[in-house]
Amino acid sequence: MKPEWANEELRTARLALRHPVASDLEAVLRIHQTPEAVAHNPSDAIEDQAGAGRLLQRWIDHWRRHAVGYWAVSWRGDPSVLGFCGIKVMSLHDRPVANLFYRFDPCVWGRGVASEAASVVVDWALARSPALPVIARVRPDNVASARVAIKAGLNRAEALDTLGEDGLDQIFVSPGWQQI
Repeated sequence: MKPEWANEELRTARLALRHPVASDLEAVLRIHQTPEAVAHNPSDAIEDQAGAGRLLQRWIDHWRRHAVGYWAVSWRGDPSVLGFCGIKVMSLHDRPVANLFYRFDPCVWGRGVASEAASVVVDWALARSPALPVIARVRPDNVASARVAIKAGLNRAEALDTLGEDGLDQIFVSPGWQQI
């Protein structure tokens, strides 16, 4: 029997967000093999179907462990996956947080898809786990990603910036975050 959260979906005026499933493998591969989509996080590039399968399985396992995770995003009424958006439970400065992730096929960039998906995910995450702040880690030169974080209701928190695997991460936080 599936857990109650497994059937959960999010909807906006234009988008449908659902839990990732095994049949999303090709979308994971397509998006993570697109150089523009991973340009700011080159370590996220995937070379082959096996790598995409491992990544997808990690996303599915995260849902099982934490009852939160990444969503597959599509237009309402069209099951084709446009990208992925959601949260991952992690630690920032020794504090548990919900890290906001969004990655979309470049063919939908500039149409407000990432902002719309990120906004509904942030609202959902804060309602579901109000004690777990939502953050976004953004590369300094990724201006579009910073705009998405701000449109999703997050605020810049320079004091929390960190050095990540691929360089400096600028940190954006949900309202109510108590600065360290």
